[in-house]
Amino acid sequence: MNDQTERPDRRIVVGVDGSTHSKTALRWAIAQARLAGATVEAVSAWHDPALVGYAFSGIPVMYEGDSIATITEKVLAETVADVAGQQDQPVEVRTCVVQGHPAQVLLEAATGADMLVLGSRGHGAFAGMLLGSVSQHCVQHASCPVLVVPQHSESSE
Repeated sequence: MNDQTERPDRRIVVGVDGSTHSKTALRWAIAQARLAGATVEAVSAWHDPALVGYAFSGIPVMYEGDSIATITEKVLAETVADVAGQQDQPVEVRTCVVQGHPAQVLLEAATGADMLVLGSRGHGAFAGMLLGSVSQHCVQHASCPVLVVPQHSESSE
């Protein structure tokens, strides 16, 4: 019996925030899932806007129109459609949006997964860092292998 028969629930979790880095990670996760016979679980996290505003500026931030959860869902759906739509051999991609700190949400989502895939940086306050704080935290605390996909400067996105 091969590994794919023994474990039909193979799953690769990937953090997606709409950034170029997360699109690269999603692209890699889809390619790996195709090879491993796995599904991809694309995960996005969101914070309460007032808490995010306080965290970065000390002043509450107010959003008009759609809720931050709805915006996060839209960004995730559009990112998955864009990246998965470019694939010749489609792979099942499930999406999940969760309220909470991105590192904690991703660590919980990756419990029992074959792998957690992340971009090297995302939409954070410290975008110039070589390894984002979420990626670094996940590398240190995940219960499964973690791959941080580098963003190549020659990327056309």
